[in-house]
Amino acid sequence: MAAVDLLQPIRALKLRYVPLLMVYFAYGALGIIDVTRDVWVKEALTLSPAQLAAIGVWLTLPWTVKVVFGELVDSVAIFGSRRRIYILIGAAFTAAGMLTLAAAAGRWFDGQPSLAAMFVLGMLLIVIGTVIQDVVADAMSTEVVPRVDAKGAPRPDEDVRAELGMVQVLGRLALSIGILAVAGLSGYLAKVLDRETVFLLGLVIPAISVTGVFLIRSEVGEPRPIDWRLLGGGIAFGAVVLALALGDVPYSQEWIFVISMAVVCTMLYMITRDVEPKTQQAILFTTIIIFLFRATPGVGDGYFWWTLDILKFDEAFYGHLRQTAAIIGLVALWLLSKPITEYRVTVVLFWLAVAGFVLSAPNIGLFYGIHEWTEAQFGLGARSIALIDAAASSPFAQLSMIPLLTLIAYYAPAGHRATWFALMASLMNLALVAGQLGTKYLNQIFTVGRGAYDELGVLLITAAVLGFLIPVAAIAVFGRRV
Repeated sequence: MAAVDLLQPIRALKLRYVPLLMVYFAYGALGIIDVTRDVWVKEALTLSPAQLAAIGVWLTLPWTVKVVFGELVDSVAIFGSRRRIYILIGAAFTAAGMLTLAAAAGRWFDGQPSLAAMFVLGMLLIVIGTVIQDVVADAMSTEVVPRVDAKGAPRPDEDVRAELGMVQVLGRLALSIGILAVAGLSGYLAKVLDRETVFLLGLVIPAISVTGVFLIRSEVGEPRPIDWRLLGGGIAFGAVVLALALGDVPYSQEWIFVISMAVVCTMLYMITRDVEPKTQQAILFTTIIIFLFRATPGVGDGYFWWTLDILKFDEAFYGHLRQTAAIIGLVALWLLSKPITEYRVTVVLFWLAVAGFVLSAPNIGLFYGIHEWTEAQFGLGARSIALIDAAASSPFAQLSMIPLLTLIAYYAPAGHRATWFALMASLMNLALVAGQLGTKYLNQIFTVGRGAYDELGVLLITAAVLGFLIPVAAIAVFGRRV
């Protein structure tokens, strides 16, 4: 039985899944520039952790207006294509972002905009490209699972649900394999190459997703007319977001978050109002729980800077950290692929919240010098503790999303699949916006900067407690209704 479970993802893999899995792989492999980018930000930019957290809010906004891209992918064909062409467009945006970062790091042009402005522009282009490709892959993840058998008869409901769940698992595995493929390499490249060269090497990533385009034999998405309520509303919403972003409006990020929540929830109601009430309730309360799980605030960049300055971690070691985390995350996702699609979402998220809280202790302990005692007693220094912690905590993000992705895929309405996924993804990314806002607030309350780390310990403890209490409270209030 164990051998069957171990080989289940391999047995489940089908050729028709490969194009969308390549998109997810490329998404994970974008991490090839992560260490270089983070160190370059510390070296070349003057932004504080609170400012970087605020920029992080802006960089999540393309995910919030994902519905616009979803509606285009569902209803607007370009050169007769509603799948291949959008993957190519997304790759072009990602490549432009890589070139912008390279130009900033290499100072290609005289009189170019500030490095901070080019950093934001380059990252924004990469995010937009990723969003477009992700919309297509999400839609394809429902279309590759047939609802009828070879004779045209409806397949059993449980078989369809199980295959949809496995496609989501395979998508997370492809993403994890992409992360694994470049995790260690990202640290090595950051150490031996200049920043400009690493960003140029990042151009190989959009090329990978484009390769999958040639494996798409047919585009099976159901064509339909444009729903101008969704497309027009999404464009208007995007215009409001852009105006607030560029207009220097007080509390613009908070206003955008509130408006975004109202718009996305309204659009979700428009799409799901024909769904039976019991299903609506299951989707609603499951979504609330996962939203709050993902909305917990983080520590920000201050801890990363502290490890560079005080613990003397370097680029190569961060590559090892990411490599270890990627390996453990992939193994955990592989081994848990069957139970994670069968257990109740409340059970999965509760234990992930508990484990996350417990595993926040090593980082807190490092700040207060626990590594000095462990090294004297057991020979485990700061790097060993960081490595163990990264390995233990790595699977959580991917595991937490699978139950919701399976639910979304199962109930995705024909003709609206890309839009459906886009709206749910927008809502989940609004949770990340809430988390980024929380991170910004925490960094404003507990001030941390380059060389100024006195308040970092309290910041770490506060973020850990909130990361536990928020999801557990959501499960206690809404869990019985799922």
